[in-house]
Amino acid sequence: MAIGSGLGAQLGIAAETTYGTFVAPAKFIEFTKESLALKKTTAQSAGIAAGRLMALSSRRVVTRREVGGSIDLEVTNKGMGILLQALMGTSVTPVQQGAGPAYLQTHTLASVAGKSLTIQKGVPLTTGTVTDKTFVGCKVTSGEFSCGVGEMLTGTFEIDGKDCDESQTLAAASYSNMSPFHFGQMALKTGSFGTEAALDGIRKVSCKIERPQDLERYYANQSALKKEPIENDQVKITGNLETDYTGTTLDDLHTSDGATSLVWEFVGPNIATTYYETFRLTLPAIRLDEGPPVVDGFGVVKPTFNFSGLYDGTNLPKIEYISTDATL
Repeated sequence: MAIGSGLGAQLGIAAETTYGTFVAPAKFIEFTKESLALKKTTAQSAGIAAGRLMALSSRRVVTRREVGGSIDLEVTNKGMGILLQALMGTSVTPVQQGAGPAYLQTHTLASVAGKSLTIQKGVPLTTGTVTDKTFVGCKVTSGEFSCGVGEMLTGTFEIDGKDCDESQTLAAASYSNMSPFHFGQMALKTGSFGTEAALDGIRKVSCKIERPQDLERYYANQSALKKEPIENDQVKITGNLETDYTGTTLDDLHTSDGATSLVWEFVGPNIATTYYETFRLTLPAIRLDEGPPVVDGFGVVKPTFNFSGLYDGTNLPKIEYISTDATL
């Protein structure tokens, strides 16, 4: 029997082979909050009948069903691969590094066609019984990462899903010993692609990757459920850099509207030989949209530079993830 509060909740996740077809969760992610829920559209008959003062309950129908919401979590040294694959699109097989237990996942930006998830949520009643809500056909429509002074690296994943199935058996949750990446492990580098150098004065970084998709693919013969969303716009990557004004590198890039490669990485404890727990986001080209320094008092000048990620014509954005996960 679980605890009858959020302390007894769980989230299990699995990659689907076919959009909207249940796959029993094998991975369980530690999350800080979630808002996944069934959304339904209903229609009520407006038929007139002599003397009837209220609409008939039997004349209400459900015309479509869908799932929406988000998952907030701390980005940890294990268990992130399935979500990163659903966000970035590349089909990833972890590659062993050397002969030890370190495995590299390289999530390069690609189409998200065919990348859907089953997400199973366990919600505790006050009695301690945990109810099952299984969401199928879940597509990640955006992922946002953030870390600042004294903080852990956090992630927010926006989800669009096909349906909620409450007939499945709730999987027994199990967790490996996971540790979060944090500010003490953070580095930010800019410069020419492949030769980026550490940038001083960075206090906080955030980056959002949006995967626009047509979420309205409702047709006849689909039992009020949608078909798999299709990408319908270019990928949007935006973010901001909160800084102390320790140098003019970013200011000069803003003035000239020049491009620079950006590497945002977290390097944790050693796994084996020269391989360390790592979360690394590489954006081969960013341009600064706004944020020139202004003086608004006696304190240290602290500009915030907003940026857009763009394609440099050769290299695509990627997330590299080194962990002990031999599989996603």
